[in-house]
Amino acid sequence: MFSKSTEYALRAIIYLAQKSSLDQKIGITELSEAIDSPKSFTAKILQKLTRDEVLISSITGPNGGFYLNDSAKMNSLLHVLELLEEDEVVTGCILGLKECSEKNPCPMHVQYKKIRPLLLEMLDRKTIAELAKEMKDPKVVINNMKKRAARK
Repeated sequence: MFSKSTEYALRAIIYLAQKSSLDQKIGITELSEAIDSPKSFTAKILQKLTRDEVLISSITGPNGGFYLNDSAKMNSLLHVLELLEEDEVVTGCILGLKECSEKNPCPMHVQYKKIRPLLLEMLDRKTIAELAKEMKDPKVVINNMKKRAARK
């Protein structure tokens, strides 16, 4: 449903919510490995998310890195999608058509119209902190480390 960039961004945010703080910053190498994303691609995503430090904060230097403060963790997933300019995926046409409307519906319009409010409510209610806490369940992992170890 979301672009690869958004998927990586969400994984990075969850990982930072779980592992980082002002005292415990995460470097780009660790973060890109943890979310199984190319380092340069991760850096590009983080550049967007650290702009104005609305969501992810960063400090440069030898003890620098990225982190989420407690107030950032209270943001909803919908807010994150808005920052990533990906909320159109949820609010627009499910097929990405520009001309989809009541008068000119796409083949999925009627069905999606019924579930869109539920999806928006779910994304607006779920906070980064809640998602990070739920991801600590050993059955749910950001990155399958066994799969990575097998590739080496």
